[in-house]
Amino acid sequence: MYDVMVLVEEELSLPDAEELVQLYAGTQDPVRFHVLVPSENAQAEVEASLTGLAGTDLFGMPSQRYAFQPDEGVERAAKHAQEAADAQATAALNRSVERLQSLDREADGIITHRHPVDELVDYIPRGNGQEVVVVTRPHVIAELLHVDWSAQARRHLGVPVLHLLEQHSKE
Repeated sequence: MYDVMVLVEEELSLPDAEELVQLYAGTQDPVRFHVLVPSENAQAEVEASLTGLAGTDLFGMPSQRYAFQPDEGVERAAKHAQEAADAQATAALNRSVERLQSLDREADGIITHRHPVDELVDYIPRGNGQEVVVVTRPHVIAELLHVDWSAQARRHLGVPVLHLLEQHSKE
């Protein structure tokens, strides 16, 4: 079995899944895809938003002296936001896996709250990954500066990394 780790920014569209399967059509060993979908860190997003609201511009005070202190309501809101983000990431993962399986390929996957490349570092040995495919929207500046996920993965992983630009159709 040849195991390919697939890091996606958004769910795999049918054209993306077809392209991915086509890349490995001529391999001798059967290919299994392990899809990794990031889930947003809702706690950090809520805190950053509220800190920005309570910053210097709103009250005319130095934000360092009045650092944001989350209360129960904020914690509850962050928990609900995280649950919603996880549900969205899980649904995207399930649709991506189903698309690959509909093309007669073995596929599974996980969602992660960690930085995607950090998760790949740990996920590759668990999934016996021999190659990584990163599927994202174009990020011209990040790619130019070599700080995009595929460039980071190449620096941190000991396996080949391929970067594909996602197609728009999510059918």
